[in-house]
Amino acid sequence: MTTTPTTRGAVFPFELVRPELERVEVSIREQVRGFDPAIEPYVEYICNTSGKRIRPALSILVGGASGGVTEDHVKLGVVLELIHMATLVHDDIIDDANTRRMVPTANAKWGNSLSVLLGDALFAHALVLATDFDSVEINRKVGQASREVCQGEILQTQRRFDLTFSKDDYFKVIAMKTGALFAAAAGLSAKLSGLDEDAEEKLASYGMKLGTAYQIYDDCLDLVGSEAVVGKTLRTDLEKGKLTLPILNLLETASEAQRMKLNKRILDQEPLDLPVLLGIAEYEGAIESAVDTGLKLLVECREDLSPLGDSEHKDALLQITYFLEGLFEKCRR
Repeated sequence: MTTTPTTRGAVFPFELVRPELERVEVSIREQVRGFDPAIEPYVEYICNTSGKRIRPALSILVGGASGGVTEDHVKLGVVLELIHMATLVHDDIIDDANTRRMVPTANAKWGNSLSVLLGDALFAHALVLATDFDSVEINRKVGQASREVCQGEILQTQRRFDLTFSKDDYFKVIAMKTGALFAAAAGLSAKLSGLDEDAEEKLASYGMKLGTAYQIYDDCLDLVGSEAVVGKTLRTDLEKGKLTLPILNLLETASEAQRMKLNKRILDQEPLDLPVLLGIAEYEGAIESAVDTGLKLLVECREDLSPLGDSEHKDALLQITYFLEGLFEKCRR
């Protein structure tokens, strides 16, 4: 019997696939041995910084919901997680972030030059690992997702402090930067299970919308979260000129005088913490609107699970959306 939405957020939805995620962890640690011994300690440090493993969880859950989890579903999760970790190394350099998940970032420990190369090495290793799949199409789509992530980061960096940056631009960037790997995790997992092209597209759409919603949540969290609770450097988006959805909402609803004041602070790279923003315009409304956008995407996510039959794994995919829904609600002030 399937669970009902009344259990929203009661149990972390990844618990169902905890054994498989432990296999992902073991495999990630094993990948360290694929590097030169002189490099192993650096890679091991990055790999041992345990994350949420969302992408592997999606791959495994979709596999379980579409016929059963195989070694290929686990391997896909490992490949995508390595790509994700590589992007985090590069993100921390770009953002000059000092901590992630309560520990010093690679750039804080060893400087930017070495960290860039470490991120590159992880990227390359993940793409080599992806060649183990029998399907050339899987290999191609993993490479395409990796390219999308890099392009998204380039576009975002290129458009920093660009006051012509629009909401359409924002959604394009986060679809590339975050949505692409979520979509690959769900869509390629369906492909590995032998589902038809329509089902693969719907599950990729689920992943894309979930990833987009997750990035909106992360952007809200950067403004309203606590570093002690979140475990990473916050308030970096505005300082680095990243115009996220809450700020774009704020610019859209502010009066001309407020907008000019906000634009000046952005261009002058002046501090833009919560007290400052509260004094400029209707800040809470901007957060509320971003939250509402994220919640709408989560509703659409659930509809994209229609190709899957009833199962515990499908329920867990639904529960992820309700879990994130609960996190969004905590962003409301």
